[in-house]
Amino acid sequence: MNRAKRFCWCLVLWSALISTSAWAQTDWTRLFSGALKAGKAITISDEDLFETVAEEVAMMDKQNTVCTDNSAYAKRLNRLTKKMQTADGIALNFKVYKTTDINAFACPDGSVRVFSALMDILSDEELLGVIGHEIGHVALRHSKNAWKDAILRSAVSDAVGAFSDTWASLSDSYLGDICSIALSAKHSRYHESQADDYGYDFLKGLNINPWAMGKALIKLQQMSEDKSNAKYRQLLQVFSSHPDFDIRIQHIKERAEVDNFIVF
Repeated sequence: MNRAKRFCWCLVLWSALISTSAWAQTDWTRLFSGALKAGKAITISDEDLFETVAEEVAMMDKQNTVCTDNSAYAKRLNRLTKKMQTADGIALNFKVYKTTDINAFACPDGSVRVFSALMDILSDEELLGVIGHEIGHVALRHSKNAWKDAILRSAVSDAVGAFSDTWASLSDSYLGDICSIALSAKHSRYHESQADDYGYDFLKGLNINPWAMGKALIKLQQMSEDKSNAKYRQLLQVFSSHPDFDIRIQHIKERAEVDNFIVF
């Protein structure tokens, strides 16, 4: 029996042992569905994963206000990213969400979404540094692993939900929302540092002073410390999983100085 099948059956047995008193109320369809999803999460191919992610991204695009191609935001982003076709063989596509939230994210299928409020506060070079960081998570496969983990967590939620109406209602909402789990996943500090280095090299490859990335971090750090503004306070949550701003900024500064770039 291969690893995926062993895991599926272990998941079924483990879920069954959670509460023997609930055995009679077990939703067997839900239980085996969870086991099958778990097996798929382990063995899912890149092609199938990208298809799943693309469907979720399409849903997000419908749920958010996407800037039209003739908007100033879309024109600016298209101008900055027109030469960015792929990231380690993964085709990239870019869109702007018109929102007051300050953020940007990239998904393993190459979908990159930038929030208009972030564009409002960063220069072109600084914005490219942030985009390079996010693309780094894609190229280095950090995002792919986060989505696979999200599918697995959703599967476990379904299996456990088979025994409890309360838990089932939770798994059908937040816990069952693969997209939300994946996008809220916290990359390890090591992965964040790797993405920073990718962003640095990304700017350097575009003949842009990579210290622009450090400047972007300094600006975001200052805004996150402005506790009088609720919009800025959310930055504390957005970047809470990242290494300390000071550590990241210092690392980029040291690299820039070694490479003889002007740090200002």
